[in-house]
Amino acid sequence: MSLQPSSSENPSISSNPAERPNRIATVERNTAETQVTVTVNLDGTGQGTIDTGVPFLDHMIDQIKRHGLFDLDIKCTGDTFIDDHHSVEDTGITVGQAFAKALGDKKGIRRYGHFYAPLDESLTRAVVDISGRPGLHMDIPFTRSHVGSFDVDLFSEFFYGFVNHAWMTVHLDNLKGKNSHHQIESTFKAFARALRMACEYDERALNTLPSTKEAL
Repeated sequence: MSLQPSSSENPSISSNPAERPNRIATVERNTAETQVTVTVNLDGTGQGTIDTGVPFLDHMIDQIKRHGLFDLDIKCTGDTFIDDHHSVEDTGITVGQAFAKALGDKKGIRRYGHFYAPLDESLTRAVVDISGRPGLHMDIPFTRSHVGSFDVDLFSEFFYGFVNHAWMTVHLDNLKGKNSHHQIESTFKAFARALRMACEYDERALNTLPSTKEAL
């Protein structure tokens, strides 16, 4: 079933922000391995509760929430007694589905976003295109395999889950960095700001799709 609302649910976008439709969505995803519920408000203030069962992932998603100014409530119950893989990946999938649903027909959005985020010695660039074509391109030379008990290989699983279900193209490049915690956190911060920019309304093109194809 498509997560895209029908066109009748997307009226013309008013120049008055107070009169614009709510861009809020809730998605539940239940499998034999995880049960995930996500609610997102694209026009929020960075509020919400994150509980994935994976503390380091909670800390990273909190960067998306606060720096992206998205209201996010996430609850994941998963088989972390095996390992964190399923919970991390399925959280990414469900968050991506929620963003896709909240974006609706994508009318009036900026579509593109980019940001450089430093964290001490680490510097990361994120570029986002709400393109309708999922793709993740990462170049992050991690300096160790784990941050605490968190396997850094799972970092990409979250983002693959997100982009494949949010239908976005995302480039993440750590340009400098020696501390893996800093590399990951600067990436989430850069991604949050780039995603915020891409999701925001373009005040000069509120009722058009940012595509010469007239489709995203």
